[in-house]
Amino acid sequence: MTAEDGGLRERKKRETRFALSQATIRLALERGLDAVSVEDIAAAANVSDRTFRNYFASKAEAVVAAHVERGQRIGEVLRERPASEPLWDALVHAVVLQFEPMPGAAAQPPDHGTALQKLLAEPAVQHEVFRAHAAAQDELTAAIAERAGTGADDLYPQIVAAVVSAALGTAMANWTRDPGRSLVALLHEVFDGIRAGLPEPR
Repeated sequence: MTAEDGGLRERKKRETRFALSQATIRLALERGLDAVSVEDIAAAANVSDRTFRNYFASKAEAVVAAHVERGQRIGEVLRERPASEPLWDALVHAVVLQFEPMPGAAAQPPDHGTALQKLLAEPAVQHEVFRAHAAAQDELTAAIAERAGTGADDLYPQIVAAVVSAALGTAMANWTRDPGRSLVALLHEVFDGIRAGLPEPR
């Protein structure tokens, strides 16, 4: 198998994981996680039940897989940004790009934020979210270290990745409480405050 074939296969696997994750989230928000079966999710993603089980050990893991994929993409985009671009400009671009609304995407229903909060409060989902945050932060630390020319075990990339992770989590938490706001605008507001040195509010 050529490197190109391997890359295509990996991309298709990631696309399948993401499709299953999105189907799980959508159905769980509509019905509640306990009311959704693996068979329902597989049918919604046009794959077999076995395919779901090949990718995920549980529905909770599938819920947070989109976050894991997003973390990988942030790292990949950061690595692709011009070397001359300031780090925080590159980071903001890499993060915000993952949350840009898809063309033609429907507006979220008014109760979307409440349903999402309820889903994320599920104990099994919270456990997977913790693991996903750790994996995403490790991926971002490695990408920042490469860009900064340091080791991933140095303090600098670890601190920057931790700050980005906290900023993203804060923006998402605020957005779930008020999904009528633009998440992209909220992310810019959060990162602008960080770059300004977090001045005290007037």
